[in-house]
Amino acid sequence: MTETAAIAFVPPDLSVLADHPGRIVLFAGEGGRLDTGGRRVGRLMRGSLGRFLASPAFARMKPGDAADLTAPAGLAAEAVQVVRLDRKASLEEARRAGAAIAKGRGQGDVLVLAGAHPRAADIAFGVALRAYRFDAHRTKSDEPPPSGTVAFQVARPEAAQAAWAPLSAVAEGIRFCRDLVNEPANVLTTQAFADRLAAMAGLGLAVEVLDEAQLAELGMRALLAVGQGSAAPSKVVVMEWRGGAEGTAPLALVGKGVVFDTGGISMKPAAGMEEMTMDMGGAAVVAGVMRALALRHARANVVGLVGLVENMPSGTAQRPGDIVRSMKGDTIEVINTDAEGRLVLADVMWYAQERFRPRALIDLATLTGAIIIALGHENAGVFANDEALVGAFLAAARAEGEGAWRMPLAPAYDKALKSTFADMKNVGGRPAGAVTAAQFLQRFVQEGCAWIHLDIAGVASLQTDTDLGPRGATGWGVRTLDRLIRERFEG
Repeated sequence: MTETAAIAFVPPDLSVLADHPGRIVLFAGEGGRLDTGGRRVGRLMRGSLGRFLASPAFARMKPGDAADLTAPAGLAAEAVQVVRLDRKASLEEARRAGAAIAKGRGQGDVLVLAGAHPRAADIAFGVALRAYRFDAHRTKSDEPPPSGTVAFQVARPEAAQAAWAPLSAVAEGIRFCRDLVNEPANVLTTQAFADRLAAMAGLGLAVEVLDEAQLAELGMRALLAVGQGSAAPSKVVVMEWRGGAEGTAPLALVGKGVVFDTGGISMKPAAGMEEMTMDMGGAAVVAGVMRALALRHARANVVGLVGLVENMPSGTAQRPGDIVRSMKGDTIEVINTDAEGRLVLADVMWYAQERFRPRALIDLATLTGAIIIALGHENAGVFANDEALVGAFLAAARAEGEGAWRMPLAPAYDKALKSTFADMKNVGGRPAGAVTAAQFLQRFVQEGCAWIHLDIAGVASLQTDTDLGPRGATGWGVRTLDRLIRERFEG
């Protein structure tokens, strides 16, 4: 199962502090300043809290850092957690504070003395993101999952709850995205993936699953070629959220959903191949965004399309040297069957434009190892043909603290894709591999369509913990895209 945190907002009640059996969290600002709840805890602790706040240990703490005072005198609580946070804290600092609370959780209830802190909902968001654990396939654990409610005592519970509601929807979208990426490929098959997306019809999304016969009828032979070596049937899932004005063209989000990537006949090295369960990360982000939009009843028209395939070697797999025809009609010489994601995206992007005539198109894919060489695991690669759209996206990414770096597009790179026998090759060699992949995709963007390509290979899943999540799937992009939609496509 997936572990998260139950969060509640309740009115202040300082009478419960002495007897609260779990953990108590309080916020201390510059110089150890405390609010009413914190001062009450200080009096109950008979001076020990004040001594800590006057110590070098507190002085060294940065905004969002936390320290535990265990077995506090004068309280029944197992610990008092002191979080360094001012009332003028930034969004990032507030979320880091929430993450610190989540990391300190145990088996009991947590009482957070937030008082009149204006960032209470953002702190709760940090709690929700960092409390995530993916234990679906554990039968036992040396470290039992935390349990209990995280209750925020706030001066205005109704206002805090109203601020929390849309953030809760985004947190659920991120959880859903992380679950999809963390699932093994024998569980999250193309059919199982499609079933999970189809179930979101219960949230108000219009969901359509296209099977192989329908894809062949549409001419999606580039996508179908990727999956032809697998026993798992290829699919395209279309999710529509119609929360905006009737007749307004939607934003289209397109995700690569390769549920497992062996590389096909161009087989990947065995070492690390188990990580290729995350090669559907782009599709997972699209699904997470669509879930968040439905849950928060976004006032925008957005369509999410994902191509679900499995890239396997077999007697029916596509071969290096094969030539396939895309839905657009262009022919592609397959030089390397491990450059399969762009074949999937090419057909789904074209279909999205032909069917929905979107206001803008954004595709996401764990597309190239080259982007990791260029940017590491700190930033996704951002390629775009529209300055206003990419400017808004990068501003949203900065606001949400999700790393994103603009990369170049230029006709000079096209010569690397020139084929002797077809309209193009699917790879352009090692130099500028992420750029030539983006140049390939740009050929499937129609004239006048504002477009962003996000190469998320380095950020979709990490081998280390982050401030807001444990090792594994990050959910990168759900926060940024939700903010972009709120600021540019709603209203």
